[in-house]
Amino acid sequence: SASWCGPCKTLGPIIERVKNYKINVQKIDVDTNNSLVSQYGVRNIPTVVLVDDMEKEMTRIMGVQSVEKYVSVYESFDTQK
Repeated sequence: SASWCGPCKTLGPIIERVKNYKINVQKIDVDTNNSLVSQYGVRNIPTVVLVDDMEKEMTRIMGVQSVEKYVSVYESFDTQK
């Protein structure tokens, strides 16, 4: 995310609703977290990266999607444990 990014501002309330599903979400500012941006190769924002407990990327979703999309992607990986 970034403070100057219009789509990121649209995504903010959606991600807040995703948190209601007991999904751990961390918002990262690309302007101040260069190491994470580099680690996950984020080139476009908004980008949501799903990582496992070892910080390995499982999948990513770029752009703004619905609450249901984020939850279904999370649940599809969560049930594979």
